[in-house]
Amino acid sequence: MDLQNISPTVILSGASGMLGRAIQRALTSRGNRTLQLLRRYPESEGGLAWDPTADPAISNAAPLEGAAAAIHLSGASVAGHRWTEAYRREMTASRVDSTRRLATVLEGLRNAPKTFLVASAVGIYGNRGDEVLDESSVHGNGFLANLCQDWEAAAEPARQAGIRVVHLRFGVVLGAGEGALKQILPPFRIGLGARMGNGRQWMSWVALADAVGAVLFALDRTDIRGPLNVTAPNPVTNGEFTRALGRQLGRPAFLAVPSFAMRLMFGQMADEALLASARVKPGKLQGAGFQFVLPTVDEALAAALNA
Repeated sequence: MDLQNISPTVILSGASGMLGRAIQRALTSRGNRTLQLLRRYPESEGGLAWDPTADPAISNAAPLEGAAAAIHLSGASVAGHRWTEAYRREMTASRVDSTRRLATVLEGLRNAPKTFLVASAVGIYGNRGDEVLDESSVHGNGFLANLCQDWEAAAEPARQAGIRVVHLRFGVVLGAGEGALKQILPPFRIGLGARMGNGRQWMSWVALADAVGAVLFALDRTDIRGPLNVTAPNPVTNGEFTRALGRQLGRPAFLAVPSFAMRLMFGQMADEALLASARVKPGKLQGAGFQFVLPTVDEALAAALNA
């Protein structure tokens, strides 16, 4: 199915981040119009004001009528802040509450989008050691895993309305500029790159180009619904990632931050996001024939660092 044969308009929230901007550019380049949902800026051409903390989230939903699809990417950073009680509430509101409110808006449209793609995360699987995980794997335990479960369940109003819902379970997205690498690079550039803990925990990642490609692939394929792992086919351990980044930068990367020190610095977030192990495979994407352009971490890091 080609969305351009139905309608060129795609509703997009969270377009200000690295992934959102890249998706918007890709949609525009193939002829799709994007209607951004904007929180912090006044409405403009191509934008519509919304308040994901309010009911209804959009006071005038008429511009959404007849759109082909909606992509919801909004959410407070998981690894960018210590998980205080207040920040846990913010993470929940920015993901679960905003998804539920947008799904409710879409449910109420006379001519609703056929597809609703909602960001999720591989954190839903929890800390699973060396277990190989795909979309059929059971959910994990802990705050992050439970948050992701609630996040996905929040799209239920759209599903009940007959909209095809896809939960994009992103791994760590590797791209130039913002995102995970922006936080990681400074110590590596001066030769102080270090693995986290023992470095044996699995890290599921995806190159920015492949993350965008997977979103467009899911947008066009009406046979894809439910959870979709947006990860590269070759997850690596944290130790392997550390060495690969050191190689790309031509810097040593033999240091280690002990687990106890990470817990002192980051609290609960250290155990559930930085030291947790999730060896996730993109089963549905590969089964549907998706072709990765940057399938290895060395290729992805080279592309990001040379962009």
